[in-house]
Amino acid sequence: MKEHVNNITEFIQNIVGISPVLQTQIFKSFVIILILWIIRILIIKSIIERLDDYKERYFWTKTLRTTTVVIGLLFLSKVWFGIFESIGTFLGLLSAGLAIAFKDMLVNIGGWVFLVTRKPLIVGDRVQIDDVTGDVIDIRLFQFSVMEIGNWVDADQSTGRIVHIPNGLIFTKWQANFTAGFEYIWNEIPVLVTFESDWKKAKQILSEVLNKHASNLSKETQRQIREASKKFMIIYKTLTPIVYTSVKDSGVLLTMRFLCHVKQRRGIEQTIWEEILDRFAEHEDIDFAYPTTRFYDNRTEGKGASPD
Repeated sequence: MKEHVNNITEFIQNIVGISPVLQTQIFKSFVIILILWIIRILIIKSIIERLDDYKERYFWTKTLRTTTVVIGLLFLSKVWFGIFESIGTFLGLLSAGLAIAFKDMLVNIGGWVFLVTRKPLIVGDRVQIDDVTGDVIDIRLFQFSVMEIGNWVDADQSTGRIVHIPNGLIFTKWQANFTAGFEYIWNEIPVLVTFESDWKKAKQILSEVLNKHASNLSKETQRQIREASKKFMIIYKTLTPIVYTSVKDSGVLLTMRFLCHVKQRRGIEQTIWEEILDRFAEHEDIDFAYPTTRFYDNRTEGKGASPD
């Protein structure tokens, strides 16, 4: 067998002028490319094409192509340049090449490990990652999914979109968790009444409305704060609702501040506003303020004509 190979090698050398060493390198290169091509086709046919999600098929096809090229270049470098004199060096560079090819995948796996061990968020939490806000509905090896809220939809209602976020983003993007350990947030409702209104009466009405709809949350929030303080530095001395007074250009601003469940903010705002509208309608000396334009005439106001 070896004699036949030598004869073929000599024949090619005599006809084409390619040395035996170069012929060996070409042959090894052809075998490497052929084997990698066959392996790639087998993986595509047996695994990737069976995936239902076309996005996953695209991702894994692209990843497989990149990996095949990297591995092929490493093997061809050994054949043509002999840069790997020891198997340890070869395996080290091969590992480095694979790490580069699968960089994003490895980062996502690291993010998954962080998620399941440290638990900065779990399924059911309402979170914000960069500019995406939603309720976590699934956590997988490479990404977690949230049911988006807000965006073009007013308040904290669902948009109906499921947003898939790579796990690796938890290392590079800031995160806000609305429900971890403490499921209540401070909410404020501003109410602007005219300067002519009886603002003290209006403030009393707003306080009564708040005490009716928001004060019953205090005991539950206190319990949750005690639990959350075991893990986080959370200290609240006052949890009862309050109405603050300030002055704006168009009138007296009465700001209601109260705690509400993070997933019930829109509902409780509606309840509070409906009662405010009903209560204010009962009093003729309370009016909502809004931007207006006033025309002033000295003669009409009894001031006399203005001097030229």
